[in-house]
Amino acid sequence: MNSDRVFEYPFGDIYRLYLAKVERKGHTRDELDTVLSWLTGYTASELADDATAALTLREFFTQAPALNPNRELITGVICGVRVEDIDDTLMREIRYMDKVVDELARGKKIASIMRAPRS
Repeated sequence: MNSDRVFEYPFGDIYRLYLAKVERKGHTRDELDTVLSWLTGYTASELADDATAALTLREFFTQAPALNPNRELITGVICGVRVEDIDDTLMREIRYMDKVVDELARGKKIASIMRAPRS
C-alpha cells in the first residue's frame, strides 16, 4: 500500500477501529486513551476532539503535543514488519500506535505498554 495514502487516512476512522478492537477484547476507552495519551501527549479530551475532526494521521502526529521519547523502546512485528526497522518516520509513528493498541487488546499491562521501569 502506498504510504502517502495511509498518511491521509482520517484519524477518527482509525480511532473508532481501535476502540472497537479493544472493547471486543474487554478493554475500555479510558485504557485506549491512556496508552494513546502516553504515546502522543494528547489528553483524553483532545483525542476525542481529534476523533471527530477531519484530521489525517499525518496531521495527528504532526500536531502531537509531546511524542513520548520512550516510544522508541517499542519493538516487534506489526503487519509483518519489524517496527524498529521502519525507515519512514511517520510510518514508524503510526506503527508504534498500532503496536500499543495491539498490546492493550491482547491484555498486556498498561505499565508495560508504556515501557515503565519495573519495580
